[in-house]
Amino acid sequence: MTERRAAERTAKGRKTAILEAAARVIARRGVRGLRMEELAAEARVSKALVYYHFADRADLLHHTLRFIVDRSERFTRDGPLERRLLRELQDTPEVRENSTAWAELRASAVFEPELREELARAGQEWIREIADLLGQADPAAPDAALVAAAERLTVLLEGLSTRWLIGLLPVGHASELMRGAIAAEVEGLRRPETRTTCTAA
Repeated sequence: MTERRAAERTAKGRKTAILEAAARVIARRGVRGLRMEELAAEARVSKALVYYHFADRADLLHHTLRFIVDRSERFTRDGPLERRLLRELQDTPEVRENSTAWAELRASAVFEPELREELARAGQEWIREIADLLGQADPAAPDAALVAAAERLTVLLEGLSTRWLIGLLPVGHASELMRGAIAAEVEGLRRPETRTTCTAA
């Protein structure tokens, strides 16, 4: 039993190493630049082992996307709304790599439809999480208004992140814009006319 568990841990460790390597390669070369030979070398495993864990390139991309989403949750999991959203704009190697790979996978979904379902699922989970945090800021706000505000904030964050990553926007200014948007959305939820409109809808 102990040997079996050790073998399972080793297999899980190798699979994680492959996913970490895939995120690095995608962040460095893009989805179209992801080659199985380079991935295997980056992960320090054989190409056969990559195919042992992942049926094909589409399966690898699907799992890499989920890995990136899960890894992102590690640095945005705790804290109030503003802090969690602003952690996506930290200028650290891990956040930069994660954000670059996420943006690349999102853009590639235009040409690779198999990514769309997982992207949609991850996006909806994120919107729901932000809507719940907005609900803590204003428990009386209708759910439809919370979801709409969360969607606007997540779309803005993705745009700000992309502009920051390509050098069009300093990370500090991106953070200021995000803070302003959060404050505006929270204030908007507290307006009586917003509640009336959303409740009627």
